[in-house]
Amino acid sequence: MTDQRAMAPAAPRGPGRDWGWMLAVTLGPLLAALVLGGLVLLAMGVNPFEYYAYVVERAIFRPSGLEATLTRMGPLLLIAASLIVAFRAGIWNLGGDGQFLLAAVLVAAMTPLMLGAGLPVWANLLVGLALGAVIGALWGVLPAVLKAWQGINEIITTLMMSFLGVSLANVLVKLAFLDPATTTPQTRTLPVEARLPRLFDTTVSSGLLIGLVVVIAVHLMMTRTAFGMRLRLVGANPRAAVHAGLSVPKLTIAVFAISAALAGLSGAVDILGTQGNVRADWNPAYSLTVVPLVFLARLNGFGTIAYVFLFSALTIGGESAARKLGVPSFFSLVIVALLLITLALAEYTDKRQQDRARH
Repeated sequence: MTDQRAMAPAAPRGPGRDWGWMLAVTLGPLLAALVLGGLVLLAMGVNPFEYYAYVVERAIFRPSGLEATLTRMGPLLLIAASLIVAFRAGIWNLGGDGQFLLAAVLVAAMTPLMLGAGLPVWANLLVGLALGAVIGALWGVLPAVLKAWQGINEIITTLMMSFLGVSLANVLVKLAFLDPATTTPQTRTLPVEARLPRLFDTTVSSGLLIGLVVVIAVHLMMTRTAFGMRLRLVGANPRAAVHAGLSVPKLTIAVFAISAALAGLSGAVDILGTQGNVRADWNPAYSLTVVPLVFLARLNGFGTIAYVFLFSALTIGGESAARKLGVPSFFSLVIVALLLITLALAEYTDKRQQDRARH
């Protein structure tokens, strides 16, 4: 296995760092992205204060909007957990979109068949969630093997497998799993009673609860367990891991399996909890969108929950703002793009600050 420490995601900073500076490099990119986004809105002739106020009011302070925001968090948190496992182990699993979508299509296609076979709803849901995780893990096998035993860069292989997974999912929707009763190419729609239950008396899917439990469990696994420590050692210094008697190839495959399984589970949760079916050419591209959120949180599970909530509110409120203020519906992706730029600048500044401190 080749040493790719230079390409590995930066590890979280130690407790000795100045907390004021850490807060600045964590929140600074977000605030800068919002300011730059405001300038873009001004150039479009839209009042940025009105836009952001409208987003917050619709997505957080309005009950229906808050419920939609919390529901959207479920699959995003599972994608975040998938990325945290990979990045903390020094591995770039950028194939989450293919793993997500392929699992979503197969779960959407298989669940009605299992219901038709007389399987109870609760058992059907458990099988559907497990199926999503297995499909995701299987789609991550090839990049894992190539990385573990051939040392091939996983950025290339996971991106290629993601492209293939998205394309294959669309082909399956249009051909093998097409619902003949609809004019729009899509899979059969799951009945509402066969989906994940709602929380209390709201419309919030219990997928939110699954996402919260998993992201916290992943955080604790990677920071508090011996297994997590071994995974982090492999990412930080593969040669030291070999000298410590660890099997780097096996641990690499374990990282890929867990990360890809969580991405597949995210697809299952989105279908069983919210969507109910998969339309042709549908790809929410959650994986690449969540990457900057995970890095902003410094790969911390609890911080990631906060950033995922903010992003969910931005996307839900942005959809309403698009209709009300005439802003393009994809403007939230512009904010994410600006966030990537400001995050890169913050990391560069942080690195220079560390270099000065060492000298």
